[in-house]
Amino acid sequence: MRPPAPAHTAAAAPPPDLFGHPRALWVLAGTELWDRISFHGMQALLVLYMVGALLLPGHVEHIAGFGTFRAAIEDVTGPLSTQALATQIFGLYVGLVYFTPVFGGWLGDQVLGRTWAVSLGALLMTAGHFCMAFDAAFLPALLLLILGAGCLRGNLSPQLGEQYGQNDRRRDAAFQLYGASVNLGAFIAPLATGALGQAYGWHAGFAFAGFGMLLGLLIYLVGGRKAGLRATAPARRARATAPPAKLSAADWRVAAHLLAMIPVSALFWIAQSQVWNTYNLWVRDHVQLRFGDWTMPVPWLQSLDGLAPFLLLPPALLLWRWQASRGREPRETTKIAIGCFIFAASTLWLAAAPLAADAAGRTPLLWAVVFHLASNAGWLFFTPTLGALYSRLAPPTVNATLMGCNTLSVFLGSVISGRLGGLYETLTASQFWTLHAALVGLGGVLMMLMGARLTKAFSSTA
Repeated sequence: MRPPAPAHTAAAAPPPDLFGHPRALWVLAGTELWDRISFHGMQALLVLYMVGALLLPGHVEHIAGFGTFRAAIEDVTGPLSTQALATQIFGLYVGLVYFTPVFGGWLGDQVLGRTWAVSLGALLMTAGHFCMAFDAAFLPALLLLILGAGCLRGNLSPQLGEQYGQNDRRRDAAFQLYGASVNLGAFIAPLATGALGQAYGWHAGFAFAGFGMLLGLLIYLVGGRKAGLRATAPARRARATAPPAKLSAADWRVAAHLLAMIPVSALFWIAQSQVWNTYNLWVRDHVQLRFGDWTMPVPWLQSLDGLAPFLLLPPALLLWRWQASRGREPRETTKIAIGCFIFAASTLWLAAAPLAADAAGRTPLLWAVVFHLASNAGWLFFTPTLGALYSRLAPPTVNATLMGCNTLSVFLGSVISGRLGGLYETLTASQFWTLHAALVGLGGVLMMLMGARLTKAFSSTA
């Protein structure tokens, strides 16, 4: 049955704003919340699950097609230990989750339309989470999750930009609020799946993620209709009544500049992706998690990655509003560079952890808490600002496609971080994190150098 299209007709007036923004913002944010509960719940468990169970004898033999899959990876990387293989698989999985929105955005732009694409993505992701219950279905489960994320994410956030005029100053705040839903989901998910995994086994955590995705789809379809969610029809339908819009020379120039930003922003994502990946192993090995007879689940620390930006968002918005009122708000590329520098300093904090370690080599939990609070201040400057920049500048006819291209930087960063994760067994922890701090710091320097050129090209606040 075709899902109802959450769009108002020309004759129907949109519902009144809620808290100063279109009601569709809150529907999209609620859908994204459950998408992120689903995704981060899976992400918090995956490396620990592979290292602690799936890739060990007694399980790995049952994974359909795994021998061929491993051989293909090791043809590129060389022989990998179980731990290095797990980090590489994780890097490929997360990288492809952020790569497929390029094609998902095109599918929504040109073929299916937003509603169909988001609905298909949510159903594929749900099926993928449930397939994680079976060792044999591990590789098909990852494939379903990757394809589903491409369809859903390639079409969900572009709808957010479509609710605002190009020069509507509420757009940046809308993306910050949307980002808050991402981080709230990232806060809830590791707590829930970590507790379920420790109490009832890995598969209970994966099942929770699947049900979360179904709830997200329900919010999108039902809430979107009531909120008058505006979603563009696919281009093939529009061509039946109007000639196709062509990209102008200026549009092509903007697109080229946005594409040039991908490898630079990938340097940030190398370090950020490592926090989803090898960081869990570092916490397991180096952080004091035992309190009396109780041991805190490792994924619980990752919940701070969701809570910290959620708490830091109000003061950040107030800061930028205060700067704007005095004509001193940094341009977007400067904010992005500041985010890189903050994240680099936070990663150096991890490198310095041995300074606070006890006789057993365990660093106090507070050290990791400080890292999460500081690094997510960097995330807040970097990620929502970059998304808002792409949304504002990308030409309307390829808006979702170019916003999907923005996620290519996460793809590159995640794949590279998976490869670098193998160095965790050969470098000291301090050397490992210093390397990542240098990479994200380099991203900040390059973004500052690009800023003046981008500002001239865009004739705006880039």
